[in-house]
Amino acid sequence: MKIRTNNFSSLYRIFECDLRTIKSCFRAITVPDRLYSDDSRVEAAASLSDLHGRRHNYLRISLTERCNLRCKYCMPAEGVPLSSRSSLLSVEELRVIVGALAAAGVDKLRLTGGEPTLRSDLADIIQSLKAIDGIRSVSMTTNGLVLARRLASLQRAGLDAVNVSLDTLRPDRYEDMARRRGLARVLAGLDLALQLGYSPVKINTVLMRGFNDDEIGDFIEMTRERDLEVRFIEFMPFAGNEWKSGRLVPHREVLRAALAAHPGLRPLPPRPNDTATLWKVGGYAGTVGFISSMTQHFCATCNRLRLTADGNLKVCLFGAAEVSLRDAVRGGAGPARLLQLVRAALHNKKAAHAVARARSARREEAGERRGAGGWGAANLRTLADPSSTYRNAKFGAHGEPAHDSHRRVGDLTSRDGRAFKVQGVGGSGRLQARAYCTGGSRGSGGSEPPARLSHLDAQGRARMVDVSSKPPTQRAAAAECELRVGGRLLRLLRDAAMPKGDALTVAEIAGVLGAKRTSDLIPLCHPLALELVRVRVSLPGGECAAGGAVRVRCEVGAEGRTGVEMEALVGAAVAALALYDMCKAVDKHMSVSELRVVHKSGGSTPRARSPPPPLRAPDTTPLDPKETYAPTDLAHF
Repeated sequence: MKIRTNNFSSLYRIFECDLRTIKSCFRAITVPDRLYSDDSRVEAAASLSDLHGRRHNYLRISLTERCNLRCKYCMPAEGVPLSSRSSLLSVEELRVIVGALAAAGVDKLRLTGGEPTLRSDLADIIQSLKAIDGIRSVSMTTNGLVLARRLASLQRAGLDAVNVSLDTLRPDRYEDMARRRGLARVLAGLDLALQLGYSPVKINTVLMRGFNDDEIGDFIEMTRERDLEVRFIEFMPFAGNEWKSGRLVPHREVLRAALAAHPGLRPLPPRPNDTATLWKVGGYAGTVGFISSMTQHFCATCNRLRLTADGNLKVCLFGAAEVSLRDAVRGGAGPARLLQLVRAALHNKKAAHAVARARSARREEAGERRGAGGWGAANLRTLADPSSTYRNAKFGAHGEPAHDSHRRVGDLTSRDGRAFKVQGVGGSGRLQARAYCTGGSRGSGGSEPPARLSHLDAQGRARMVDVSSKPPTQRAAAAECELRVGGRLLRLLRDAAMPKGDALTVAEIAGVLGAKRTSDLIPLCHPLALELVRVRVSLPGGECAAGGAVRVRCEVGAEGRTGVEMEALVGAAVAALALYDMCKAVDKHMSVSELRVVHKSGGSTPRARSPPPPLRAPDTTPLDPKETYAPTDLAHF
């Protein structure tokens, strides 16, 4: 497979900032050979920090997938398919994971669901988690339906704080939205929480245009005599692959409505790592918060990790990547191995979530000044992009079930088309790519079965391949590519006389960085905790006055359920691109080619080097002038 340089340009651009730092750091370093390795088993930092300097000390734990409400923006009336009990984390497994994270600095836990109060052993779970050394706070988010019945026992078990999800104060609206009655029970639970001394009791209110946006003043009025913190949360307006901006009430609009209803509303000093900006009406007992996760994201101060009910770790709410800590625990992993997996996931955490990045890109493209006003409807429509949609393992955008049709990449009814339709605003729009697959069978004769891609299910929906049933094994892979250069450049490389410095060293280190960030670049690639990355750049031998091929090789090793050939390919590609960048001022006719996997082991389909071509049959005639063997029969002498 030959790959031209321009195919790698977008891949390399991600690493430019890292490379500038590397160039300045490696001028004073002398290394005897050009072989570099990265062993991620050696952890330099005790805390859980990502590449952007954010320290993570807050873990949100989903205890169950079940819920006793059927809110329209969260799930269908019939509910969603539930995981088997055996696939969920046991209490002991949860203790092991939390204990490992607590040793690395996690000190705040929040229990969520589904609905956590449906767990009959909830008090035991709280008591068990609170007893872990280093955990200082255990809180819970609930819909409040059974709070009046269970809260006293939960407080005795050690529950420190309570958040109640409540979207309306009107019984008819509550029943219409939740498809259940129960508003009076929720309000009774709020009163009990205040009587038991919880301060403040937080109310999470998701605002939706045309449903409850006329109740902003009513919610604020609740804080007059009660120590409540009412928090208005922006609706995540995803419906399938469509961005429905019509239901989103932006933060600025909510604030205007709040000020109109209560002119005495004033801002309060910010709290560290808080998602809400706090305000207070003068003379009122409680406060008001605004959580603007869509229009004014707070990614720069994010300190949160998320653990799903089936044991998958998510480092970003909007991110698709997950790491199964449950499988690691059941495989015998100790705290050190669990922290290794968590740090590998944090290494891939983006500076901002997908919607924030898309918004920034659109605004730059439109030439808008950074920091300008909130989103208008036109800006929101431009974000009708399936790559920006949050998709959780069980729930989609803002809790939509994973089995809904919105999980599909596009409209797959036109199997013969070359581009899939996307359900964008107004039903228009196309993916800027060829179709992911076709319905035709492979080969001209049709004798072979239809070709299928492992990353698509039977309905053509993109998915990450499920490797949970595979046993962890030692995996290894090697990939190579070539950078063809001219004679003048080759002489400069041999003499280490490049104007930009030690180009080969920079290329090798860039390859190590590239291999480690593969899951950032390949959308459905599993994030792996790599145990070994080696990159070697070799110059051709001989005179090579006309130039030659610089050979780049990347070797990767890890223990896991999936192969590491993609990491090896990315490492080799990025190393070649880094070398291209270092040398482009000297040779403008370089080309990258022959990127390929040359070795793979540890999986079900090992791949090794292609066998050499067969030798010709030996000549057995002694008197033949083309004799190729030395006769051993002494009679010939």
